[in-house]
Amino acid sequence: MDKKRILLVDDEKDLVETMIFQLEGAGYEVIKAYDGAEGLEKAKKEKPDLIILDLMLPKMDGYKVCGLLKKDSRYSGIPIILFTARAQESDMRLGEEAGAEAYIVKPFESKMLFNKIASLLKSGVK
Repeated sequence: MDKKRILLVDDEKDLVETMIFQLEGAGYEVIKAYDGAEGLEKAKKEKPDLIILDLMLPKMDGYKVCGLLKKDSRYSGIPIILFTARAQESDMRLGEEAGAEAYIVKPFESKMLFNKIASLLKSGVK
């Protein structure tokens, strides 16, 4: 079976490296981006199976990236997990309006994140 590909977009380099280690250890292939513009470009070029997207990013925020991908029929089926320190109800609502399938607040439990990834990949939103 082919490895599922996950695009991880976050500007915290230490967090990205830690998550890559965990995701690769769980059998996923990981593509990384450190700002919103790079994340959008890589999402379009690589067409990953799932995207983990921070909200507060340089160049373009996660809401914008999510909204642009969800409005484009070529990418709208890629499940997106918004991954952020912003835990306000209004932030979650904005994420939902942008089209994200899930919203996980940092700091997070790895098990919760991995369960959500597995669930979204199994449901075949793509």
